Amino acid sequence: MVNFLLSTGLRRPALGVAAAALLALAGCATQATHEPSTARATTSLTAQTSRAYHGRFAIQYNDQNGQQRNAYGNFDLREANSTVTLQLLNPLGQTLAVVTSAPGQATLELPNKPPLTADNVSTLMQQAMGFALPVEGLRYWLQPSAAPDSRARTTFDPQNPQRLSKIEQDGWDIDYLAYADAPATGVKRVNLTREDPPLQIKLVLDQ
Repeated sequence: MVNFLLSTGLRRPALGVAAAALLALAGCATQATHEPSTARATTSLTAQTSRAYHGRFAIQYNDQNGQQRNAYGNFDLREANSTVTLQLLNPLGQTLAVVTSAPGQATLELPNKPPLTADNVSTLMQQAMGFALPVEGLRYWLQPSAAPDSRARTTFDPQNPQRLSKIEQDGWDIDYLAYADAPATGVKRVNLTREDPPLQIKLVLDQ
């Protein structure tokens, strides 16, 4: 955990900054010689599915005053059919926020406060925190797969054409840095970046 955080180049924030950033977060084979593809994405995700991811994150963002902030913590992301629930925890394992995304409705729960609701996660995050995070996209990007409802540009690893190395979708660059070693499967490390407004999220998934 310490090595991961040091490798990100992020400085350990003060407690107040970390808490604010964590709450904001509650608010995822072609041949190597082929060019990166641009098309409406397809996915093998079925309507009836259940998945769970657990890991750590480091986030770099600009606050409302334009000052760069850093924070880190743990997360649990669970999907059950069309509902996605993201729980954010501090390094001690205490829940800081829970965001739930379902068709036509999103809910943000903060400690000791009434739940906030909106039509979707992006709207809820924008209204509550001032910027939106890709909760809806994470369920696909962590598979890894492009989300099916918008166009995406995908690039495969030239050393292993079976694996994605990058997805560009909905203003996000999703870079796959490492996959789990056998016998485990799936993504191990992934970076998500956005230019406007600037935001960087680094994830390490525990297998």
